[in-house]
Amino acid sequence: MATLEAGIGRDEAFALLNQHNKDPFHIEHGQAVEGALRYFAQEFDPENVEFWGIVGLLHDLDWEEFPTPADHTLRAAEMLRDAGASEQLIRSIQTHNSDFNEACPAPELFMEKVLFAVDELTGLIGAAVVMRPSKSVMDFEVKSLKKKFKDKRFAAGCSRDIIRKGAELCGWELDELFDRTIQAMRSFAPDRDTFQPVAE
Repeated sequence: MATLEAGIGRDEAFALLNQHNKDPFHIEHGQAVEGALRYFAQEFDPENVEFWGIVGLLHDLDWEEFPTPADHTLRAAEMLRDAGASEQLIRSIQTHNSDFNEACPAPELFMEKVLFAVDELTGLIGAAVVMRPSKSVMDFEVKSLKKKFKDKRFAAGCSRDIIRKGAELCGWELDELFDRTIQAMRSFAPDRDTFQPVAE
């Protein structure tokens, strides 16, 4: 696969995220999607782990300031260009809003399809995990996630339709997407035995 250039490094990306986001939830969500994408990149595109991670970290860069589908990722493009980001990085970030804004490109790279699939799903898993006695993803299983997925009242803001479409884009059954994403989140869970935090 071709090497993908982000145009900015991880430290610059994290500073940019903090510049435009003050709510810890938004920063933590960016880090969660970053961690998940880095995990998937190790399997599917090991030459571009850093690029996948920065896409995940910055995918919602503008959401706190511009929380509407009409603005989302389009405003981020301006912020990213000012910071020296590559057009490929901008494009990849914009793809996850393509179902809500026709001005955004549709996912084409496998990385973009994975972003589309795991963005909402990491949020759903995170919401489910905090309700558990252990508050840990390490003992969270697919069967529990399936129950939460079917309960439309639980984490209602997490679009089940987007998650289903993401699975289809990746060529996976829902159960496979669920299992892979749980494994991804376990890879950077703070309570795993060999925890190594996402670089900051």
